[in-house]
Amino acid sequence: MAKIIDGKAIAKKLRAVVATQAAVLKEQDVIPGLAVILVGDDPASEIYVRNKERAAAKVGVNAKTFKYPNDATEAEVLAQVEALNQDETIDAILVQSPVPSQINEQKVQEAILPAKDVDGFHPENSGRLFAGQKGYYPIANTPRGIMTMLRHEEIDLVGKHVVVLGRSILVGRPMFALLQAANASVTLLHRYTPADLRRQLLATADVVVVATGVPNLIMGADLKPGATVIDVGMNRLPGNKLVGDVNFETATKVAGAITPVPGGVGPMTIATLLETTVELAANHHQIELEQGWQNI
Repeated sequence: MAKIIDGKAIAKKLRAVVATQAAVLKEQDVIPGLAVILVGDDPASEIYVRNKERAAAKVGVNAKTFKYPNDATEAEVLAQVEALNQDETIDAILVQSPVPSQINEQKVQEAILPAKDVDGFHPENSGRLFAGQKGYYPIANTPRGIMTMLRHEEIDLVGKHVVVLGRSILVGRPMFALLQAANASVTLLHRYTPADLRRQLLATADVVVVATGVPNLIMGADLKPGATVIDVGMNRLPGNKLVGDVNFETATKVAGAITPVPGGVGPMTIATLLETTVELAANHHQIELEQGWQNI
């Protein structure tokens, strides 16, 4: 049976480190400020935002939500972003996805100052990641959180074959870049990858990261015995059952280690968001902090 990678436990350790970092900033009269822009009345988004607010408060981050109705205009949201860009008490800005169709989400993301881009989606930040540039810049929180999990679990990546399923800007593409930087041999698959080729590549993968939004896409029989499996999927089935993109029951019989859904990647994403917020605050005020993941 596979080892279950406990994302909740690792996230708890990371939040403790982040709380210590926030306390260091507080000693210098700096309270990290996170602004969340929420447009519309999507119930799942409202739950996510409340969870972020609660988690932020526990580690010493001041989170503020700016809520707009479903019929808000793009100009209104852009004006709010600009106001937050100029607000010295705000170190990090997040636009909760999805936004209503009348708003160009990419345009809004690009309006956020790169130095306050907590999600790492601004082209300046994502471009630096893909260029392999040194120095600090925010990185998409889910992929970064996954890298923290892999380090915590002492998963060797050097020279290993890693398959990433899904090529979104949220997970797949930055995940590819981070794994390459860790000297893994990375293959990126997507919806147009033929099924037989996908099975062939998965059969040789030492590590698999799945972020497709397709429930139970990957079965245990698809995996190389002993592989490490990171399941980013979060899918709700009839009867309100929450499952990942990997069939957990069959995968645990083949994999060496696997993240559960829920309780795997999700908690790490929020903990990493808080880590990034505190780092952006430290950069903003030119205060040096120890790197969080090294202390968990």
